[in-house]
Amino acid sequence: MRKWFLIALAIGVTLESATAQDAASVRVVQAPVAISKIAPGVFLVDFGRVAFGNLSLTPAKEHGTSSLITVRFGEALKDGRVDTHPPGSVRYAEVKVAVKGAETVMVAPQMDARNTKAPAVLSPASLGVLTPFRWVEVEGWPTELGANQIRRRAVFDSTWVDDAASFRSSDPMLDQVWDLCHYSIKATTFAGVFVDGDRERLAYEADAYLTQLSYYAGDADPRISRATFDRLMKFPTWPSEWAPHMVFMAYADWMQTGDTAWLAAHYEGLKTKLLDERVGPDGLVMSTPKLIRHGDIVDWPIRERDGYIFTSVNTVVNAFHLRALEDMTQLAQALGKTKEATKFSEQERTTQATFQEKLFDPARGLYRDGVGTDNASLHANLFPLAFGLVPAGQRPQIVQWLAGRGMAASPYAAQYLLQALFENGGDADALALITAPGDRSWRHMVDSGATITWEAWDLKYKPNQDWNHAWGAAPANLLPRFVLGAQPLTPGWGRALIQPHPGTLTSVEGRMPTPRGELSVAWKRDKYFNLTLTLPPGMTAKVELPVLEGSTGVWIAGAPVKAHRDAQWWTLQKDLSGTVTIEER
Repeated sequence: MRKWFLIALAIGVTLESATAQDAASVRVVQAPVAISKIAPGVFLVDFGRVAFGNLSLTPAKEHGTSSLITVRFGEALKDGRVDTHPPGSVRYAEVKVAVKGAETVMVAPQMDARNTKAPAVLSPASLGVLTPFRWVEVEGWPTELGANQIRRRAVFDSTWVDDAASFRSSDPMLDQVWDLCHYSIKATTFAGVFVDGDRERLAYEADAYLTQLSYYAGDADPRISRATFDRLMKFPTWPSEWAPHMVFMAYADWMQTGDTAWLAAHYEGLKTKLLDERVGPDGLVMSTPKLIRHGDIVDWPIRERDGYIFTSVNTVVNAFHLRALEDMTQLAQALGKTKEATKFSEQERTTQATFQEKLFDPARGLYRDGVGTDNASLHANLFPLAFGLVPAGQRPQIVQWLAGRGMAASPYAAQYLLQALFENGGDADALALITAPGDRSWRHMVDSGATITWEAWDLKYKPNQDWNHAWGAAPANLLPRFVLGAQPLTPGWGRALIQPHPGTLTSVEGRMPTPRGELSVAWKRDKYFNLTLTLPPGMTAKVELPVLEGSTGVWIAGAPVKAHRDAQWWTLQKDLSGTVTIEER
């Protein structure tokens, strides 16, 4: 925190402590990046990026009379002015406020009845009403508006350090995507727990897990993730697949921290998230007509489901159930609950056999949407691949099929689609989807001027979408995990996996925080592959380099080291530590 505080002072940003009511958030007082006079007595103020907050205004000392001014907050501009009628849930607010003398006045919008009352996640009263905005119009200001007279009182997670993580590559657009997504995670921590966006400000399990993955790529502290987990245990939401996400969250916490005490305290509750009450005689999860109508979600919004056909045995729901069983097996083992681990493992093994028998179509090499339909949607195949359910021999065909379909899924399902591609040799396809032209990629958000990721690819796909949705920030975790190539291999990062997936890139460098300290990776690909790795004290790494054409082995400090080739990877026989440069020749 000290490091960010010094940076803040250097650029004219100051910090204010939050109240004890919410130790997870801090108010950052920000100066504008630009002010322009757009009409007589009307000033347009640009803060550079959207953040959740409100304003303080300080009139000049010579202004001794009272004035009534109008302040307009906005996420969008139209014709050079704050858009007063923005589409969907894009935010706009107007406030009239009296200023007198040189007294500083706090300016905040009126409370939104939907997102500032229960069951929404409520902010401490001391922070005032918060709204997401980048631009402000000030009308009726009695003198020239100076940069020292207006400040945004933005709210962020208190443990976040802006430069704790970095990512730069040979593709400038990919770098812009990472910047957008990385900042989006910071900007959406204002509530002290992970929420879905400003429209509702609710915690949802799927949003929380995707945000957790990206948060850990920028901040190793688990407290906000755990606060979100605790809230969701008290206030679960309705979709069938959202419940298993709680198991995913607990597993991600264990891998990040290695903390079995926290896990033990939550273990019994996790068992209620397994959908066991819906398991039929053959081990597969069953869906009643009611759950088909309102429960099984597949993707959101509805039009992003790629024509999915819902049946009483849903392939996506069962894929989630199987992955949760696999995670629960490992969590039970971590706690020494051998009998329960065996039970979960046996249940997973027998159910997966039935899953393959009833849901996989060997003639096409694809998974059906469910029992009773031959429709094979994108989602019925991306989730089994992402969860490791596809037999090894079938994976290349499904990867090729998925890549050929393009981004036929929402930003939520894109997390799993891209993960599936990265993990199964489709890294070039995954990178191409992230930066694809058209309106269904992160490139579209960047080109549209977004500073926080959206809930959907565009307003035409979800007319009421938020422009401040963390589940749309998947590259914030995918690029460090797969392109930079760093993931925990054992709980608590005692042993890491360094396995870059270069795709079409020629160079990448970056760093990420871990519970043990900063980890950095830089790699270049020319004729061969060269990687420099710095690990924090107490961490070792298994290193795997992508096999390039003509390479015969791996060298460190000019000497060959033992490595074996396993399909597309050169795997070093011994783990590494400290700082080391590895060359593939």
